[in-house]
Amino acid sequence: MDPRLFLADLEAKPESLRHLAATLSADDPWAGLPDPVDRVLLLGMGSSRYAAEMAALRLRAAGIDAIAEYASTATSYPARPGTLVIAISATGTSIETLDAAARYQGSGHLVALTNVPDSPLATSADLVVPMHAGTERGGVACRTFQHTLVLLLALVDRATEAHRDAAGSGRRGAAGSVGRDAAGSGRSDAALAGSVAALARRAADATEDLLARRDAWLPRAIELLDGPHGVYALAPAERLSSALQSALMVREGPRRPADGCETGDWSHVDVYLAKTLDYRALFLPGSRYDAAALEWLRTRKSTVLAVGAEVPDATAVIRYAGDDDEQVRLLTESLVAELVAAHWWASAA
Repeated sequence: MDPRLFLADLEAKPESLRHLAATLSADDPWAGLPDPVDRVLLLGMGSSRYAAEMAALRLRAAGIDAIAEYASTATSYPARPGTLVIAISATGTSIETLDAAARYQGSGHLVALTNVPDSPLATSADLVVPMHAGTERGGVACRTFQHTLVLLLALVDRATEAHRDAAGSGRRGAAGSVGRDAAGSGRSDAALAGSVAALARRAADATEDLLARRDAWLPRAIELLDGPHGVYALAPAERLSSALQSALMVREGPRRPADGCETGDWSHVDVYLAKTLDYRALFLPGSRYDAAALEWLRTRKSTVLAVGAEVPDATAVIRYAGDDDEQVRLLTESLVAELVAAHWWASAA
């Protein structure tokens, strides 16, 4: 692991995202999904699981039976026809994910989402979906996390469209058409992939904007988050992956204490710390429960750095191009913590 190379990995995000967008425009990576499918199980560890939780929530919202689990869990759904298993690992070598995938090997429904197409995970799978994130020379999953989110959004888009088509035709099963050819639905495969490719390009623009203007906002962000008791990231359930990834970056590189929490749940589990600590909140707005958390933070005179929207009484706010789009926020906002972490890590090296 190298802090200088980690920073270079972050600076390469816009170009990498645009490459992924071009790949999505040319080909649907999920076109080979099996059919029929009545359940989607996503498995991963660390940032892979954070992204998986985001996708599972969106699939359920579309009426599709889906769950994200720790790959390390001892038991899960049995291997059976109709259960689509998506094992996620950037390196394709995470031992927990390999062990979990082994339970489903040979089922015809095991998909590997990985950045290394010839990895052990890939060779065990029935279908491989490459992340196309390039080599992360810094040793930290940053571009692969962003690309995993994009590719899982493409899966959600495809599965949702296919599910609607199945419901309209009277087919039975909650997720029975996840793997079917979307050409018979309201949008073609090209249109489905194109919509996510366009989102990836907008996220690339947003990421580029934050990077280009970092001299204007990063020193203040570093100052505000540099407290004696760590960094605490809050985000709505739909973007909880951003808070968890932000906290992970602070722990993994500079090895500082950090935690991520869902905004509504914060008032039940983390609010207590704001009373006794020099509480530094990285606030990612968008929850219907923002006001309740902010009231506690204000009352307890906590430091609040908001990202992506104006927040009343925040100590400071960081805005960037495209932050009025929640999907762009999902793909972009963790960069703030990543750049702060890169600075702290390099300073301590």
